[in-house]
Amino acid sequence: MSAGTGDRGELFVDGTGGGRTDGVAAGRTRRSAAGVGRAPAGGGAAVMFSDGVPSPSHSPAAASGAPAESTGVPAGGTRSTALPRARTGPPRRGSRREKKSWPKIAQRIVPDDLQPEVLRLELTELGDAFRAYQRRPEPDLAVLAELHDRKARAFALWADVTDDASLREEADRAVAAARTTREMDANRRGVPVGGEGPVIERLLTRGQGVHARTVLEHVRVGSPLPGAEARLAVLMLTLRAARAGTGNVTGQDLGGWLQGDAERVLQELVDVGWLLLPEDVTADDALTSRAEEPAQVTVPSLLASAPRPFFFGKVSRARLSGWAQKVVGDRKLRKKKAGAATRLLAVYTAAHSGPGGCLGGGGEDAGLALDEVAQFCGLRPEEVAEHAGLLTAAGWLEEEADTADGRLRGRLAERVLPLSGLL
Repeated sequence: MSAGTGDRGELFVDGTGGGRTDGVAAGRTRRSAAGVGRAPAGGGAAVMFSDGVPSPSHSPAAASGAPAESTGVPAGGTRSTALPRARTGPPRRGSRREKKSWPKIAQRIVPDDLQPEVLRLELTELGDAFRAYQRRPEPDLAVLAELHDRKARAFALWADVTDDASLREEADRAVAAARTTREMDANRRGVPVGGEGPVIERLLTRGQGVHARTVLEHVRVGSPLPGAEARLAVLMLTLRAARAGTGNVTGQDLGGWLQGDAERVLQELVDVGWLLLPEDVTADDALTSRAEEPAQVTVPSLLASAPRPFFFGKVSRARLSGWAQKVVGDRKLRKKKAGAATRLLAVYTAAHSGPGGCLGGGGEDAGLALDEVAQFCGLRPEEVAEHAGLLTAAGWLEEEADTADGRLRGRLAERVLPLSGLL
């Protein structure tokens, strides 16, 4: 197929038979009306072949006198199948704008032109301080209350400067948040709101006290063996394996908890299937294990595949285990040679006392249900009074406990208040 112009400049296309195609002029008229096949503005008519490649002799480059190679067609006239290169426009201006980091506090942007300058700086620093507090691994309510105080003062001044009522409302909310946070901190530390009275460093927070009572209730109703020694072992091993179902113990741990009954009790718990030891470890091996190579024990009912009875983190688990160890290993209880039942009673009374030490947490007359206390300790209800007397003699209870009307009433001694479960 070939193309060219006639004597009068008319466009013609020869077919394969060599004859001139009919109706070319009419077709050109129709294409011109449709906007197709118009000649380039620079002159010369470009003819499109069936494969979409323009004729080299009528391309814009040929009309302008440019070499044939620049159009993608070799100089010898052989048509190339390479497509013309796409045009590359100049880069768009402003397509990427640099993001500016605006200082924020309480989801509000601090304006750059806010005056006075000291207010703008305080709001910026406060926003950073609140975000830093949220990244703390452990909360500090005293620090949080101080941040709310600063926020209340800053937002009150911001409201005065801008006459914005919503800022005034935010300042009022910050005042209330500071007051509530201080009340929570006082309850957590077991001191009266306002700081009156002695400051007692509590081993457990109020939330951890709730977790402790959950574990004690689990042991009370779910111990596989009824005796006090077995219940004490179940309590301490449960706290070691509370999160993953496995934990490490040493011979010193077991001997301190169970004294001369350690091997017997440990083997009984293995025999009933409540406790698993590694295949090559016996109860006697566990009793001789040292801190550098402890024995790993497994409590199947606490494995991840079983329904979870507890929901607390690694830090709380360690704190609860340390709290129970401190109660069971109390120096004065050891001096009085308190048995497993007496030490279980010490654990139960500590966990179920209020910040002031009253058993039951509801005042002098609240007390604890005697039958539940007895079941947890592996005793009969009528035996609880005797062991409560041993706690009084060891300085654990402030005065002789009362067991009338099916309730155990009493108060923790002052030296024991740091161990209170803050009921």
